[in-house]
Amino acid sequence: MNSTQNTTIKNIALHTLQLQADAINGLQPFINEQLEQAVAVILQCNGRVIVSGIGKSGIVAQKIVATLNSTGTPALFMHAADAIHGDLGMVQPQDVVVMVSKSGDSPEIKVLLPLIKNFGNPIIAIVGNLQSYLAANCSFVLNTTVAKEACPHNLAPTTSTTAQMVMGDVLAICLMEAKTFTATDFAKYHPGGMLGKKMYLKVADLILQHQKPLVVQNDTIKKTIIEISKNRLGATAVVDVNNKIKGIITDGDVRRMFEKYNDFSALVAADIMSVTPKCIDSSELAMQALQMMRVNNISQLLVLNKNNYLGIVHIQDLMREGII
Repeated sequence: MNSTQNTTIKNIALHTLQLQADAINGLQPFINEQLEQAVAVILQCNGRVIVSGIGKSGIVAQKIVATLNSTGTPALFMHAADAIHGDLGMVQPQDVVVMVSKSGDSPEIKVLLPLIKNFGNPIIAIVGNLQSYLAANCSFVLNTTVAKEACPHNLAPTTSTTAQMVMGDVLAICLMEAKTFTATDFAKYHPGGMLGKKMYLKVADLILQHQKPLVVQNDTIKKTIIEISKNRLGATAVVDVNNKIKGIITDGDVRRMFEKYNDFSALVAADIMSVTPKCIDSSELAMQALQMMRVNNISQLLVLNKNNYLGIVHIQDLMREGII
C-alpha cells in the first residue's frame, strides 16, 4: 500500500468520523417533550421495557436492552420477526414497548405494531422517518433522523444506527438519573470481572493469604528485619503488649537506619519506627486502599478492625487482583 492510498484511507476514515459526529449532534433538536413523556411512562410502569427491532435495528435494540438492564430498568429483547411467531407472548399488560427502526415501514413492523396496540401497551418509537407507519401509530416518537449514512452509497446503516444507539443511551441515562441509580446499585448488576472487584472486593479479602507481620516495641532490630523479610510485605507493624498499633517499620525505615547509625546493636523497634502509620479498616473497599496508597505515595497499609491489628495490605495485592 503506497502513501497515496494511505492518505486516501485516512481521509475516508476522518470523513466517516465527521459524519458520525454530525449524526449525534443532529439529535439535539429532537430532545423534546416526547422524550420527557417517554421517560415518565417507563418510570411509572410496573412491568418491563420490551425493546424490538429487526436487522441492524434489532442489534441496536439488544444493546439498548443490555444498557437498560445494567442501569436499573428491567428490559427484554423481542425480535420483530419472531414476535409474530409466538414471542409476542413475552409482552405483558404492565410492560412498555420500544420499537427501533430507521424506516418505520418494514413489513415486520407493520404486522407487529397493530398487535401490540391491541394489547394497549404504550409504544415508544425510536425511528428515523417521521412520515412512517411506526411514527404515525406509536404513543411517543424519539426522532433519530440522519442526513445521510456514512456508507458512500447511502445504503449500509451506519450513522442511522449510531443515532439509534445514542438515543437509547439517552433514554437509559435519563431513567438512571431519575431513579437516582448509584454506583453501588450499578455494582449489584456487575459482580463479575474487574468492575465487580472494584466495587465489591474488600481489604479483608486481600489479607487472607498473608501472614501477620508484627514486632513489639522493644524487640531487637535483628528480629525486626527477620520479620519484615520472612513475610515479604516490605513492612511490619509495631505493637504494644496489648496488640495495639504503635507504628510501622518499612524497608525504607531500615535503610535509613543503616544510613544514620554506625552501630545499631542497642536499638529496638521503637527507635526506628514511623509513629503515624497509614491504616485502613478491613471493611473498606480495595479501591479505597489504592486511593490511600496513591495519595500518600506508599505501597502498604496496616489493616485494622475496631483498632485491632489484622495484617498488611500491599500494592502488589491490588495488582494481583487487577484493581490497578
